[in-house]
Amino acid sequence: LGRRAFGVLLLLAIPASFIPGVAGIISTPIVILVGVQLIAGMRRPWLPRFLASRGPHRSVLVRFNHWFSSWLARLEKLVRPRLAWVLDHRIASVVSGLMLILLGLLLGLPIPLTNGLFGGLLLLFALALLERDGALMLVAWAAGAASIAVFGVLSGNLALMAARWIDL
Repeated sequence: LGRRAFGVLLLLAIPASFIPGVAGIISTPIVILVGVQLIAGMRRPWLPRFLASRGPHRSVLVRFNHWFSSWLARLEKLVRPRLAWVLDHRIASVVSGLMLILLGLLLGLPIPLTNGLFGGLLLLFALALLERDGALMLVAWAAGAASIAVFGVLSGNLALMAARWIDL
């Protein structure tokens, strides 16, 4: 899979990102690991040996294909390789990596009703990396930057309010 494997890792983090409390334990480390590796310019992801040696069983892949093949066929009409030059620059990897680290950190914070939003953003990044879709990556960057700006400020304000409340 090469660089597309980063998208696969992000896909693995998405289901847990929708579960409050679990997202910070499972999804956040995976998303941050992917982000750091993209910033480092790695061509394919590194995993600890105990994770890399395990793989999905064939029966799991067959069930996945059976359940999602119709959805994936529809999705492939929207998401396809295009504007690959956007993804080929070193700067694109750094931007994507930084955004994923920040989104991973925000995902780990207990901000109410944001897990679905951050899970959706991770899905955009994952699909863009998997399908080499530069247009979708531009959308993911814009949506990610807006979310980071809004929720980064809100989480800072929430932290200040909590600190004031504790000092009372």
